[in-house]
Amino acid sequence: MNSDFPENANVDILIVDDTPDNLYILARMLSKRGYKVRKALDGSMALTACKTLVPDLILLDIMMPEMDGFEVCRQLKANPETRDIPVIFLSALVDALDKVKAFKSGGVDYITKPFQLEEVLIRVQHQLLLRQAKDKIQQLNAELESRVRARTQQLELANQELKNEIERRQELQNELLHLALHDSLTNLPNRALFMESLQEAIAQLEREETHQFAVLFLDCDRFKVVNDSLGHSVGDELLKAISKRLHNCLKHEDLLARLGGDEFAILLRQIADEAEAIAVAERILASLSTPFQLSRHEVFINASIGIALSNVYDDSPEYLLRDADTAMYRAKALGRSRYHVFDPSMHQSVLRRLELENDLRRAIEREELQVFYQPIVDLSSGRIVAFEALVRWFHRKRGLVSPAEFIPVAEESGTIHAIDLWVLQSACRQLQQWQKVGAIDSKLSVGINLSAITFLRPHLTEEIRRIVTDLDFDPERLKLEITETAILENKDLAQAKIGELQQCGIKISLDDFGTGYSSLSYLHELPVNTLKIDQSFIRRMDGNPQNRDLIPAIITMAHTMEMEAIAEGIETQGQLNQLRKLACNCGQGYLFSAPLDAPSTQDLLASQPRW
Repeated sequence: MNSDFPENANVDILIVDDTPDNLYILARMLSKRGYKVRKALDGSMALTACKTLVPDLILLDIMMPEMDGFEVCRQLKANPETRDIPVIFLSALVDALDKVKAFKSGGVDYITKPFQLEEVLIRVQHQLLLRQAKDKIQQLNAELESRVRARTQQLELANQELKNEIERRQELQNELLHLALHDSLTNLPNRALFMESLQEAIAQLEREETHQFAVLFLDCDRFKVVNDSLGHSVGDELLKAISKRLHNCLKHEDLLARLGGDEFAILLRQIADEAEAIAVAERILASLSTPFQLSRHEVFINASIGIALSNVYDDSPEYLLRDADTAMYRAKALGRSRYHVFDPSMHQSVLRRLELENDLRRAIEREELQVFYQPIVDLSSGRIVAFEALVRWFHRKRGLVSPAEFIPVAEESGTIHAIDLWVLQSACRQLQQWQKVGAIDSKLSVGINLSAITFLRPHLTEEIRRIVTDLDFDPERLKLEITETAILENKDLAQAKIGELQQCGIKISLDDFGTGYSSLSYLHELPVNTLKIDQSFIRRMDGNPQNRDLIPAIITMAHTMEMEAIAEGIETQGQLNQLRKLACNCGQGYLFSAPLDAPSTQDLLASQPRW
């Protein structure tokens, strides 16, 4: 036991999780802090352990076989001997309804996996302090009753002592109530207090038909990038600064709450119409557009805001907050850093999107995803020198689902990483097979599109290295295509990541060049191997000659910086002729071939085309 924390020596904590790694990590961390730790792998073991010796606190997983965490908590609360044990849920479930269910079953707190160890420690300490405070109140009550009985002859003194005790008790209760209803980091109202206030606003609406209010759901765009790259202390400082700016945008009677993470909710208690709610959202967006000058960093952040008006509420605070959340996600889908007002049709859209997300999670195991290949042609020889691998989804009921529809869903749901790696592995394996049958030589390469989410993952290099090693695939034949946005999300992290990948022999291609920031400075700082000129520039080559001025500049710049230039979206012979005159290295587009499945691509290779 760690002697540095003797005050924890008598505190008994029970950890319930069906994942041994989680048990080990939590037990090790809490033991280092001096706590007595017991472990249980399932709900039945946990209930048995509580009957044997009642713990001071329980850390409880939700998703477990046979008996989930909700049922375990309900059984504990039904037993008079265990009902007072504080239960903190630990779960990967992030849906608001799951959290509501956790609290309804008797939980006192909810920590989302993957958890931060410091957060777990703080929340454990917080609940233990609440338990101690409760015990203290009970002790004070007992002492009070004893004094009253013992000092009936000294009525005036006893009354004064009674008054003092009541005042101290009230102060302590007020402190506990404040802790229970406010966020510890920002001191803003938390979800519980916000929902209570929202219920009051709905009740007022039922009494006064002309009364109108609005709920704003705000999510900070790119906060996770800041938090992961600059550290949680900077993230906490930023959240406090955001809270102050939001508060300054509101009227005194409005309510600002932090729901958790980088999510905030605002209750505009009295508005005249929709325009007033929109004006508040615009004021918030304008305020957040100014950079935050933190103690050691300058940080840019923006937000997506969903607005739900009282005249379209369902019948509960939960539904109204859900509607605002739905509108917020629509704002994100439309480009972020904006607001969107909820309308009832959006709920059906969300349900369809949820169904699409669930189907997408099963698409790989059902073998509904396929890799298509579009040839990349050397413009000097007219021969195929590479392919770009493109994922296609053939849904068993809906047929072909457009990548423009399912890729954003994959990015939001977190499945994009698995899809990206599956495409990479499938494409490498396919090239190996083509080489074995003599369809291609050992120099033909393949380009794989990586989302910003996948590119910025900490262990991406190791994951790719493992794939190419297992397949015995030459990494120098692999080219990863990333967008300017992925780089600019975090330039320092991107620079390190590009360096790691290039040390493995993997090449980096900047996709859709010209559509983002297109800054020469970051190209010098982050040397990529290839620039892919966006097809929007290529399409304009057949029109006004002035539209062609930028393409020679991009090609010249690429060659000057010892990069290869690839033109995307070549569709006419005229475009091809002009690009050849400009000494563009390679090109791809429907003039050569549409993306093809693997068998059709092999047929194309067998014909040995030359353009």
